Amino acid sequence: MTDKIPTYKDHTLFFGDIHNHCGISYGHGPLEDAICNARLQLDFTSITGHAFWPDIPDGKGRLEAVVDYHKNGFEKLEKGWTDYADAIEKHNAPGKFITFPSYEMHSIAHGDYVVYCRDRIDPMIKPQSFEELQEFIRLQNDTGRKCFIVPHHIGYARGYRGINWETFSEEVSPLVEILSMHGCAESDQAPVSYLHTMGPRNGKSTMQEGLESGHHFGIIGSTDHHSAHPGSYGYGAAAIWAKELTRESLWEAMEQGRTYAITGDRIRLEYSVNGCPMGSVLPYSAKRTHKIGIIGSDSLDCIEILRNNTVIKRFDYTEKVEHPRTGPLKGKIKVEAGWGEKGIRQDWDITAEVVNGRILSSEPQFHGIDVVDPEDSHEGIYQFSTIIQNDERAFRFTSSTWGNSTSTTNSNQAVVLEVEGNQNARLELTVNGQIHSIPFRELAESSQSHYLGGFLTGAFHVSRLIPEEEYSVDLSFTDTVTSEKEDSYYIRIRQRNNQWAWSSPIWVKEEDIHEE
Repeated sequence: MTDKIPTYKDHTLFFGDIHNHCGISYGHGPLEDAICNARLQLDFTSITGHAFWPDIPDGKGRLEAVVDYHKNGFEKLEKGWTDYADAIEKHNAPGKFITFPSYEMHSIAHGDYVVYCRDRIDPMIKPQSFEELQEFIRLQNDTGRKCFIVPHHIGYARGYRGINWETFSEEVSPLVEILSMHGCAESDQAPVSYLHTMGPRNGKSTMQEGLESGHHFGIIGSTDHHSAHPGSYGYGAAAIWAKELTRESLWEAMEQGRTYAITGDRIRLEYSVNGCPMGSVLPYSAKRTHKIGIIGSDSLDCIEILRNNTVIKRFDYTEKVEHPRTGPLKGKIKVEAGWGEKGIRQDWDITAEVVNGRILSSEPQFHGIDVVDPEDSHEGIYQFSTIIQNDERAFRFTSSTWGNSTSTTNSNQAVVLEVEGNQNARLELTVNGQIHSIPFRELAESSQSHYLGGFLTGAFHVSRLIPEEEYSVDLSFTDTVTSEKEDSYYIRIRQRNNQWAWSSPIWVKEEDIHEE
């Protein structure tokens, strides 16, 4: 992609996680560790405390332990709120790293929501009902104290802490979180199934149902991670197009829906209809021109445009692109470390250096400890990754892994490097003192893997050098309709490594027809 779509030219893309947990309520790990982990790979974050549950079940019988740990977590957050608010303010650094305060409400009847405040709020306000919470948000905004609430893990059935679209209000909820470690709620057939203890997805609780019902909202992902690691790779993240890295600018972008959701890879997405960005509501026009610009982190697989939840255009990318035999080589390489036996800690010190070339950009993909149950425990280490060097010559990081709990649960640590070099360029990889010199020409053909000490020991993998033509594309498509109703559009992207992105919708209003 050479130039930005014009509607995004005055904006910058930022990545963050605004819904995640640590030991400030029920969760694991210190707040300071959570903030340190967030700064490693995010531009902004909100670290969330579990706060209240107006319609909490009777704490007797089989739910007694569940109710107890929730109430204990709520009490812990309330007692520590001022210290939490102090820390969030302390680490807010305009232009460098942005923090927002937030806390979470549970609800059987209405679904779970996170309360976000643009600026410090102290004390924390806990309304006695969902309706009172919505009114509280309205009153705060009327007095200039910017707040909104965002529903999350919406895909659970109504009455089981899934969303209630009948009581959803776009006035106080400009965003909907469709993706987290709970799974993806785009639809009941979306990738990333719901596998949590709380149950499966329900079709009437999905994003598509909300669009079908006529609601307007932007979408985000976040991790909902519970172990002090905002941005824990692979569980979801939020991408925001904002004018600058400040609370005010990010907040304005979220209110306007210039946002999208990613599973993990930092897929760069520009999407407009008739020159208007994500989140827009356009005046009626029978002709709708879609502009799409994408820079992925891996080879693109397919891109789909949906109108009213139905695919109207699909672009497929299945061919492997050959690198040139002469001239410069450019592409992306993923260096990934982990594997080994489950539960066995392996520490890593990895330097990736480019000889006869340079590193153009880097994308850390660090993963936290997957401890969710408040009764579970870990060895007490929650901040274990560092970036030591990050420049056009080399990327060096340290981290730890404990194996993968299943063959489909990736707990590895990685970095994606965009590199360029001449035909003699090579990747000098130093892993725990072992040196591997790998020519770009070899990586252009296939990936490589190596072990630290033989069978069943920790291992590392260097991906194929993916050429720019496989992860970067500019597209245009014109949709002409005769419908008189309001139409919603959004796009979804899949890479060959099964990482996804979903745009916030764009709406075209129904035609205004007046009888003579």
